[in-house]
Amino acid sequence: MSPRRAIIPQRRRIFFGCEGESEQGYGALLSRLVAESGLHLAIHSVLLRPGGGDPLDLITLAVELNERDERRRGRYSVKAVLLDRDKLGASPDRDRRMQQLATDHSLHLIWQDPSHEALLLRHLPECQNLRPPTAPAALQELRRRWEDYRKPMTALRLASRIRMPEVVQASLVEPTLREFLVRCRILGPV
Repeated sequence: MSPRRAIIPQRRRIFFGCEGESEQGYGALLSRLVAESGLHLAIHSVLLRPGGGDPLDLITLAVELNERDERRRGRYSVKAVLLDRDKLGASPDRDRRMQQLATDHSLHLIWQDPSHEALLLRHLPECQNLRPPTAPAALQELRRRWEDYRKPMTALRLASRIRMPEVVQASLVEPTLREFLVRCRILGPV
C-alpha cells in the first residue's frame, strides 16, 4: 500500500482591483497579513490605471481584466475594487452606469473617502475617526502623523505601521472595507 499524499486545498482567489500603485501596495499588504494568519486565500492585486481615473473607466477595465483572468485561471470567489470617493459626482450618469456595471459583475466597491491616504490615515492609532475633507488635506494629515510616508508605498513599508489590528480598526469605521474583509472571511461578521 502506498503512502497517502496530503491533499492541499486550493486557495480561494480574490480579485483586488487597484486605482494605482499605492492601492496595489495595500492589496499586497493584505495578502501578506492573510498569509501570516494562515488563511487559505490568494489576493491578486491588479493595477488598473496608475494615477487613478474616472470611476466608470476603472470599473470597465476591472471587469475586462477580471473576465480575462477568470477564463485563464478560474473564477474568483470575491471581486473588489478600491476607488477614491472624491472622483464621484462629476458625472451622475457615469456614476450610475459604473454602479450598475459593478453590480452586474459582482464587483464589490471599497470606497476610500476621499482618497487612499485618508483610508490609510484611519489605520493609525487614534486616527480612525479623522475625516479630512479633500485628498490634499488627507495627504497632509497622513504625512503629519506618518512622517516618512511617501507615494507609492510598498507592502513592506506599509507593514512597518499597519498590521491586522490596524486593518480591523479601520474596518470599524469603513463599512465597505469591512464588508470586503467579511466576504473574504478575513473577519467574521459583527
